[in-house]
Amino acid sequence: MISDPLFRPAAQLPAGLSAVEQEIARACKEARRNRSSVTLVAVSKTFDADVITPVIEAGQRVFGENRVQEWEGKFRDVSDLPAQWHLIGHLQSNKAAKAAKLFHSIDSLHDFPLAQRLDRARAEMNATEPLRVLIEVHMGEETKSGVAEEDLPELSEKILSLSRLNFAGLMAIPPYHDDPETVRPYFAKLRELRDSLERGLGRKLSVLSMGMSHDFEAAIAEGATEVRVGTALFGTRAGYPGI
Repeated sequence: MISDPLFRPAAQLPAGLSAVEQEIARACKEARRNRSSVTLVAVSKTFDADVITPVIEAGQRVFGENRVQEWEGKFRDVSDLPAQWHLIGHLQSNKAAKAAKLFHSIDSLHDFPLAQRLDRARAEMNATEPLRVLIEVHMGEETKSGVAEEDLPELSEKILSLSRLNFAGLMAIPPYHDDPETVRPYFAKLRELRDSLERGLGRKLSVLSMGMSHDFEAAIAEGATEVRVGTALFGTRAGYPGI
């Protein structure tokens, strides 16, 4: 596991990215998986554009933001750079139209009315490609949102009926534990839910977004295809919890 550093100066960020990449590569090797099977989502929430830019210049291409309004303030400074932007935080229904325009992926979809708003917004903007979405599954973390396990099949079928959304897989945030092995069963459970869902829907769901700075090695061992890393890459900003 990578240690939790203090806030990294911009000049140190490429080195931080290299360290995270090495840990992901090691975890993939131990799990007998190709490094290319896991995407690093750099969680850039709370960090300004001048901190994010060096990470893009160092080669990172996928980033996660937590709030629509915060990302809207950064958008003009980094939108022309070669990167994709995922919304990983809770999305309020009144922000759905903006989110559909500002993000390449909504990784925290949790109900059908919200999905309908996203679909309608994509239609109104005449989008040529469907918006990628992940369903967030609630896995016991009281402060997090997400759909209940028993409601997942019905919600999945409904989302598949929306032609302007590309339902690609599942996301979850399990309860926090210092020991990654304690949360590993949650990662295994999400993989099992995905596999069961694939059988029921008769279609492939290629994305499992699970694992953060303190436990992404365990998530990779259980099949994560995307890991969300912020603290181990950017460091901790005072007043904000790390991811």
